[in-house]
Amino acid sequence: MLQPKRTKHRKQMRGRMKGHETRGAHCQFGDIALQVLDSGWITSRQIEAARRAMSRHIKRGGRIWIRVFPDKPVTKKPAETRMGSGKGSPEFWVAVVKPGRVLFEIEGVDPVVANRALELASAKFPVRCRIIRREGA
Repeated sequence: MLQPKRTKHRKQMRGRMKGHETRGAHCQFGDIALQVLDSGWITSRQIEAARRAMSRHIKRGGRIWIRVFPDKPVTKKPAETRMGSGKGSPEFWVAVVKPGRVLFEIEGVDPVVANRALELASAKFPVRCRIIRREGA
């Protein structure tokens, strides 16, 4: 699973997700891509599940680019713990995505197969997605 090797701070604040994505919003490497339509958090487990579903469907042919990286730690307190006594310990990592962000790109496979692979991947995420094509492809 994806996670940073080291970070400057162990815990982060939750932040807020307003606006839309300005960078990483276009298909740059592959021919067909998966783009986010809502803002939200995508966990490293969800990214890995989507990657596995895509690579199995295209039978390891072609090439897949992962355009997001989970670099935000999410903390949780243990179950049945009283309020107070500080912030919980980091449990998992998430990538913050805003509308317009490209998650995956595929190149080198049949467009019908690539389309179906991206549909399988989009089912793994808690946000709505759409499939886009590169301009000129």
